[in-house]
Amino acid sequence: MKKILILGTALVLTATTASAVSLTGSGSSFVYPLFTKVFSEYGKSGDTVNYQSVGSGAGQKALKDRVVDFAATDVPIPDADIAGYPGKVLTVPAAMGAVVISYNIPGVDSNLKFNGKILADIFLGKTRLWNDAAIAKLNPDAKLPALPITVAHRSDGSGTTGVFTDFLSKVSPEWKTKVGSATAVQWPAGIGAKGTDGVSGVVKSTPGAIGYIELTYALNNKIDFGLVQNRTGAFVKPSIAGVQAAAANVVIPTSGIISLTNAGGAATYPISTFTYAIFYQDQSYGGRNAAQAAALKKMLNYTITTGQTFSEGLYYAPLPAAAQSRARAIIGSMNFGGKSF
Repeated sequence: MKKILILGTALVLTATTASAVSLTGSGSSFVYPLFTKVFSEYGKSGDTVNYQSVGSGAGQKALKDRVVDFAATDVPIPDADIAGYPGKVLTVPAAMGAVVISYNIPGVDSNLKFNGKILADIFLGKTRLWNDAAIAKLNPDAKLPALPITVAHRSDGSGTTGVFTDFLSKVSPEWKTKVGSATAVQWPAGIGAKGTDGVSGVVKSTPGAIGYIELTYALNNKIDFGLVQNRTGAFVKPSIAGVQAAAANVVIPTSGIISLTNAGGAATYPISTFTYAIFYQDQSYGGRNAAQAAALKKMLNYTITTGQTFSEGLYYAPLPAAAQSRARAIIGSMNFGGKSF
């Protein structure tokens, strides 16, 4: 009897292994810590997900080239580019977090205040010293040194750059005119570094440096970051609650895409963002089979529901119910060769 039971178990395990599907994705470094946890937990069900943190721009290109099952991006595919994709792309909110203003100023802690104009002037290269009168006026109790400001920015195509420059474009007409918003821009000043790790490294190792990175990276690497003034005039420190406030009153459109930067509300942190999962509506391409399509659909639904339970422990905000509902509807519109599944 024991031999029969053991044999039966072996057969079941073999069948499960044979039916497991391996999915690949790439893109946003912003969401990498969360996706690492989510996909690790999801992998316990049998299917595996290999996600590469290469930046939102590279992720968009990988999806366009159809070398991944899905990509992640902190900003949607630009309207000017979407027509070049070989199929209809669906976009769903998959995570939510904050871009923080990180800095390394000896003797100054994590409570420095910034407004939109000061940030724009710093990243435009116009404000060059930490004891500049405009910074000092907002921070009368801070002992600001006459230390040169070193701007650190992304050198690769980055959704984090897209989010930060989107915020600057909304709060500074000069920034909007001279630089604009995109995953890659012509920076007027500073040192370029690849990936969030690169920008974090420059800030952490350079006295006087300032950069923009994800909240989770700042906290995990013990990098100081400041408060940012929102539309109501309140200075808000980045937090899960501040990100949730940014999304509290937005209506997610049928496209699944909406900007959270400079959102209204006294408690709102103004450089908040969704990270989106992007994938093709029709999954019958490049030799893919129905099992791969079904596995992708299952994984996406897990990510926007059960996967959200891991968010707060990694300093991300869980998707609100309205965003989850919209995402489920969009995922449900996937098809294989025109047939729903």
